[in-house]
Amino acid sequence: MHFPSPPLYPSQRSAVLANNMVASSQPLAGQAGLAMLAKGGNAVDAVLASAITLTMVEPTGNGIGSDAFAILWDGKELHGLNASGRSPGGWTPERFEKMGGIPNRGWETVTVPGAVGGWVELSQRFGRLPFESLFEPAIEYAQNGFYVSPIIGKYWGIGSDLLKIQPGFADHFMPGGRAPVAGEKFINLNGAATLREIAETKGESFYRGALAEKIAANAKQYDAALSLDDLAANEPDWCGTVSQKFDDVELHEIPPNGQGIAACMALGILAHTSIRDLGPEEPEALHLMFEAMKLAFTDSAAYVTDPACMGSISAEDLLDSSYLAARAKLIDPKKAQDFKSGAPRRGGTVCLSAADNSGMMISFIQSNFAGFGSGVVIPGTGIHLQNRGCSFSLEPGHPNIVAPRKRPFHTIIPGFLMANNQPRMAFGVMGGMMQAQGHVQMVLRTQLWGQDVQTAIDAPRWRVTEGLRISCEAAMDPAVLERLAAIGHDILIEEPDLAFGFGGAQMIECLDGGGYAGGSDSRKDGGAYGF
Repeated sequence: MHFPSPPLYPSQRSAVLANNMVASSQPLAGQAGLAMLAKGGNAVDAVLASAITLTMVEPTGNGIGSDAFAILWDGKELHGLNASGRSPGGWTPERFEKMGGIPNRGWETVTVPGAVGGWVELSQRFGRLPFESLFEPAIEYAQNGFYVSPIIGKYWGIGSDLLKIQPGFADHFMPGGRAPVAGEKFINLNGAATLREIAETKGESFYRGALAEKIAANAKQYDAALSLDDLAANEPDWCGTVSQKFDDVELHEIPPNGQGIAACMALGILAHTSIRDLGPEEPEALHLMFEAMKLAFTDSAAYVTDPACMGSISAEDLLDSSYLAARAKLIDPKKAQDFKSGAPRRGGTVCLSAADNSGMMISFIQSNFAGFGSGVVIPGTGIHLQNRGCSFSLEPGHPNIVAPRKRPFHTIIPGFLMANNQPRMAFGVMGGMMQAQGHVQMVLRTQLWGQDVQTAIDAPRWRVTEGLRISCEAAMDPAVLERLAAIGHDILIEEPDLAFGFGGAQMIECLDGGGYAGGSDSRKDGGAYGF
């Protein structure tokens, strides 16, 4: 990597350089991870303590009822973990057709939450510290309160307006009848008690004990399908990774049911274009990235789901070099095209990365999907549940059609870069369908165009949405946007206060001489922390 990069974009931040590193979207969570490293823990201990703390201090993006994924370099080998849950056994297309479709919020969007199982699995296989110690910072903030940070406070107010009618939401997240604002203290005694029980039982209570019974009883009260049997059947999977080379680096993503394969496909398509001859801000480069991303999304929308249900089209088929070369030939360098990509939705997610001086690195992501998720909060527990079920399809014959005990298409994706069989970068870009697009932008900025991690994060971002529409941050050069519009792109400029859909990146890259460079997104409240 070229370090430091020149100050190309307005930023209040520089990359953080250290031998041990945590990058997180909320400062208290990042410091919780750093504390684990300071007491002799490794990168897995750090990322888990940060993730558990985030369920308390950033409830707008994740919670105890989230799903999770991880990509881990253990010092010798790369591992991929899928800790996303499956649908209730009672879910069928007929059930939702009677409702008039799959809802966006409420109990009938809740699949089995997989994050807790992921915490247990990672800790047992790779952690160094006792599982219970990873919960200490989160329990402290839940028990004694924390001050709501500025950007999370903004999201909290927006989410509360939308979800106050959902079961348990207002009682838990709107003390005194309103959402807390930035700078106010929020105390979560129920959450503290739940975290203690998860820690003491190593997650058993959540899936097969008292907490599971409370979740299932609340589901039954609202005639939802989720049952004790569904919770008890949860099991995270060590799934490996899918990958795509671009020159001397290799992007690794979690296999389907996640959208990470779309990032690999787009990068593979771009490898067959003239992208290497262009600079990061040139309209010709942006055009190629837009078109490659649309092509990748077209295929991921058509084929990606639970891998057991993908039928005759496999991940390997989608990443075949000759296929991606053929897709690249569809790009007209002088004209924007509608490849019938999907209509990406904004999401609520947290991503974080950690690395230690032994060489262990991990990219971890957990999510409620849309903000606070379903909006459902289990009384007396502080558990708020994701709404991943609304990602299923009701289209007959579609691979992602809703079915019992099936994983839906997932937007959350950790990213990892390898080079010459050695780790290069652990990273993520939270934010719904922005994530695969953000991965492509971060990989090219750091690896092709030589920007350091913080500079790459600070750069203005874009995302393809529907048809020819491209949403762009207001910081992008107006002259460049005019040239893109002239070849057919429908450019929408989103002002900063409305630009939640551009996500938040957390990145840790290996320095050439040892140690790490960490970057954290100013679009979020967090930072990179190290020693």
